[in-house]
Amino acid sequence: MSPDVVVIGAGPAGSVAAALLADAGYSVEVLERAHFPRFSIGESLLPQAMEWLAEAGLLRDVVEAGFQHKNGAIFRLGEREESFDFREKTADGWGTTYQVRRDRFDELLARGAERKGAKILFGQTVVAMRPDPVAPSLTVRDEEGNEREVTARFVLDASGFGRVLARLLDLETPTSFPERMSIFTHVEDNMPAHVYDRNKILITVNPNDNRIWYWMIPLADGLCSMGVVGAPEKIKSYGATREEQLEALIAETGRMAELLVNAKRVRDVGEIAGYAARVSSLTGPGYALLGNAGEFLDPVFSSGVTIALKSASLAAHALTRHLEGETVNWEADFSGPLSRGVETFRAYVSGWYDGSLQKIIFSKPADARKLKAMITSVLAGYAWDDENPFVRDPQKYLKMVEELCG
Repeated sequence: MSPDVVVIGAGPAGSVAAALLADAGYSVEVLERAHFPRFSIGESLLPQAMEWLAEAGLLRDVVEAGFQHKNGAIFRLGEREESFDFREKTADGWGTTYQVRRDRFDELLARGAERKGAKILFGQTVVAMRPDPVAPSLTVRDEEGNEREVTARFVLDASGFGRVLARLLDLETPTSFPERMSIFTHVEDNMPAHVYDRNKILITVNPNDNRIWYWMIPLADGLCSMGVVGAPEKIKSYGATREEQLEALIAETGRMAELLVNAKRVRDVGEIAGYAARVSSLTGPGYALLGNAGEFLDPVFSSGVTIALKSASLAAHALTRHLEGETVNWEADFSGPLSRGVETFRAYVSGWYDGSLQKIIFSKPADARKLKAMITSVLAGYAWDDENPFVRDPQKYLKMVEELCG
């Protein structure tokens, strides 16, 4: 029997969409290429994401998992340091969240979607797609090389960096961001409890090049995610191997290097390059693209999971109406609303790399407390809060505050 909906990918977007649709009474089949648990980078959630986990009935799974609490971020450049507490924001809603190990987090969400009735199949690779407004179909290959056809009433692509439908349907379009790369690892950080607030991530700017930055994300059980982002030629100039590059780059961070002086690496140094991507359209005949499968900006503000969950919520609500026989305007009900928040984050990412947002963060403009609360709201993920002028017109207001900084 054909499912109502096929979801490609069992990451956060796919699992939340599957849970919402299964709760609404529809049959959902999720096709995942990997086997869970599996490693994934992107461990720092934003408070806004908690709303969509709760909506999908998956929040309790996350709360009871014992992940590291998160209430903000610390930004550092040389000896200058600025702390942002997400609870001190203008938007209503969650002010805290978690720093998660993605292998456990993603598996929790997938099992939660299964509990609600979604069927998840692992080791499945989608190799072809035939769009159709009524009965889109996929060719799926298992790990033994066997292929089968799956037809549904609608397909959601939540394949993340795999970007399955973008590749199969030639939807890729140039991004406005230059190519960047990241190298990263997990360590036993061995930081004494009193030396750093583990409830906050640390974002450090390279003192010699403000387009290179680092993250340090304390996790539960004494682990820590750490990495660096920059232009590929810059990163590779620091050594012949990823390990040499990461060690040399961390040595330039000052405070971060001091905090991790006793750290012991527990996994190989990984690499992601050329990750920024866009598509010509987020929807088509019988399909929609969720989260990173449609667009990914940059990891600097940890917006990836938040955008993914927002897309899952929007798509599930629009798709429920579609499956009930209503005519859905996917641009008005899905692509447009999703893009408004994405564009807010895009303005902040652009401001980070051109230096204007760094100037704001490390300066003290007039009326700093009120302005900081509005900026904190966006950093906490509330990029769809139209009551916030830094959401309604982020470029205008960021430029205004930059000028106030002198």
